Amino acid sequence: MVLQPVPREAALIVNAQSRRGDDLFQQAREKLQAAGFKLIAAHAVHDPTELALTVRQAVRNGAPMVIVGGGDGSLSGTVDEVVDTGCVFAVLPLGTANSFARTLGIPLDLDAAVACLANGRRRRIDLGMIDDDYFLNAASIGLSPTIGATIPHKLKKYLGRAGYLAWAARCFLKLKPFRLILNDGARERRMWSTEVRVLNGRFHGGVELTEEADVDSGDIIIQAVTGRNRLSLILDWYAKVFKLRDRNAHTEDFRGREFRLDTRPSLRISIDGEVLARTPVTVKVASRAIEVVAPCDYETARAGAGAGDGDAGRRSADWG
Repeated sequence: MVLQPVPREAALIVNAQSRRGDDLFQQAREKLQAAGFKLIAAHAVHDPTELALTVRQAVRNGAPMVIVGGGDGSLSGTVDEVVDTGCVFAVLPLGTANSFARTLGIPLDLDAAVACLANGRRRRIDLGMIDDDYFLNAASIGLSPTIGATIPHKLKKYLGRAGYLAWAARCFLKLKPFRLILNDGARERRMWSTEVRVLNGRFHGGVELTEEADVDSGDIIIQAVTGRNRLSLILDWYAKVFKLRDRNAHTEDFRGREFRLDTRPSLRISIDGEVLARTPVTVKVASRAIEVVAPCDYETARAGAGAGDGDAGRRSADWG
């Protein structure tokens, strides 16, 4: 198959409320034009609720590519607008964790990210779905929704990941274990858990949580931190942040195309950083749903973004 070139015309749409969006909008505009892109529209959106509408309008106006600048929530909240349109979705990582950019191997530095768009290639990828809502990278139940629903915006904007981690420590003290019920249509599993991650990509919160997920695998991975002891969640994050050899000792992974996911009690779900749903939900993969711009040397970039030490002692169940 002959790969189509990356479009040289695009609409730039930046969430000015993201951590670096307002500061870097003008620079991004100038650097993209210097790299050879013709910007048929450029918007710094100060009201995040207008992001999806702005992207939708750009697509309707015939933009062959939209370049969205912001964090994971900005990207996930706008990606629905390019599904089934033929419009290419490109990313400028201007948020806090930038997990989706890490999954694609896109550099977090603005100059390098622009160069990646200018010299990259089109790549068709999967999206995850929570009921009828598309998402790019990861959804979660447990600590992350509590953080996402309560963290002061200015704390995350001005202190970045340090502020996020400080608030996470505060929320952790209120965390309670819950019962997870997972069904693939043929088998039901029940277990105690302190956190559940639904992974289309490898990263969540800027940390590589699995080496097994990829955005063109055709599967979704559900990763549960098992047990009733909150300490296991701390140990799991510590092991994954520092890439310890036993970094999967506290989690169990389930791979498949579709699951019914429920909890006791019903809990909120954070989707790419935004609290948007509540259990029970249907989780599935939308195979090859959109085209993105990724580095030409994607495998090298992927390895560099999440290289680990040795074997991880994986425990997984392949439900496909």
